[in-house]
Amino acid sequence: MDIRPYRISIRDEQIDDLRRRLRATRWPVALDPDSWEDGTSLAFLQELHAYWKDHFDWRAQEAHLNTLPHFIAEIDDLSIHFIHQTGSGPSPLPLVITHGWPGSFFEMERIIPMLADPGAHGADPADAFHVVVPSLPGYGFSQAPGSIGIGPYEISGLWLKLMQGLGYENFCLQGGDIGAAVSSWLAYRFPENTTALHLNYIPGSFRPPLGPGQPPVSAEEQAFLDRAAQWADREGAYAHMHGTKPQTLAYALTDSPVGLAAWIGEKFSAWSDGDIRTTYSLDILLTEISIYWFSGTLHSSLRLYKESRNRPMHFKANERILPPLGLAHFAKELPLPPRSWVERVYNVRRWSELPNGGHFAAMEQPELLAEDIRAYFRPFRTGG
Repeated sequence: MDIRPYRISIRDEQIDDLRRRLRATRWPVALDPDSWEDGTSLAFLQELHAYWKDHFDWRAQEAHLNTLPHFIAEIDDLSIHFIHQTGSGPSPLPLVITHGWPGSFFEMERIIPMLADPGAHGADPADAFHVVVPSLPGYGFSQAPGSIGIGPYEISGLWLKLMQGLGYENFCLQGGDIGAAVSSWLAYRFPENTTALHLNYIPGSFRPPLGPGQPPVSAEEQAFLDRAAQWADREGAYAHMHGTKPQTLAYALTDSPVGLAAWIGEKFSAWSDGDIRTTYSLDILLTEISIYWFSGTLHSSLRLYKESRNRPMHFKANERILPPLGLAHFAKELPLPPRSWVERVYNVRRWSELPNGGHFAAMEQPELLAEDIRAYFRPFRTGG
């Protein structure tokens, strides 16, 4: 496998173009500028816009990002960007962590050193990992597929080749959002290569086998299905758009940085535990948004939802994900099934209820997530 070092280097003209577009922003009217009820708050977005236009220093953020060990691997005619932080400890376990939307590799920036060098962060050096964080195809600095047919199922095969190319024949998995689907498919398809699996989300498309020969749906499980349906009706328009007409939306978000910031910012507000202003700094939000903007990956990042719909995580009778699962349920996560629903397919070994944090656990509560990951995988260092 061809693997080479990589550095993020955005051209000056791209930065100048962004500032020109920000200066030319045309604003809509809002009935209540402070409200998030109809979507992104106008007052918040204007605050974010002003900081982006006049104060945000991409070059400083770029230099900080480049302190991470970046690489590009050529896999099946795709250039895949990834972070590979080798562990500091007596026997680090290989661990591949997969992000989702609207995240990126940057979502894991704070948790990478906690896992790779736990001794430097008040934890046991024996819990160290060799941490690999790939960018999904068509996200960040990974090449976008040039044809249809690359969804989470297929990406799991790319990750197997990446890990084997790095010399890791057996490894651990972690993921949330779309990353939970990629990790689950990888564990399902390649159990012989998967040491164990840790998730902080169960994919929304997950459906265990139901009907004749299967346990009836319990009251707790039906309550979850009702709650998930209500959430989809109230909050799921974005996913339906991504999964059906992603190209139409991509025109607007590729052309307008404020439109992009509104689309992504609303999710960071709605899916996090706490007010967006106190949960994230403007620099963190704008670094994430700017990665999408400068990489020009809007069309491909949205399209992955359509690919996911083409092969949802629906399981038939006797189909199971064999490697052991540890699940970290953060308090303000999107609707999550009860353990009984998950155990119909997954081999659940650990289920943690965590008091704080939402959908972006690695950004909101990196210490809690890192500790749960370290604790879950600890037994597998001695044979499970």
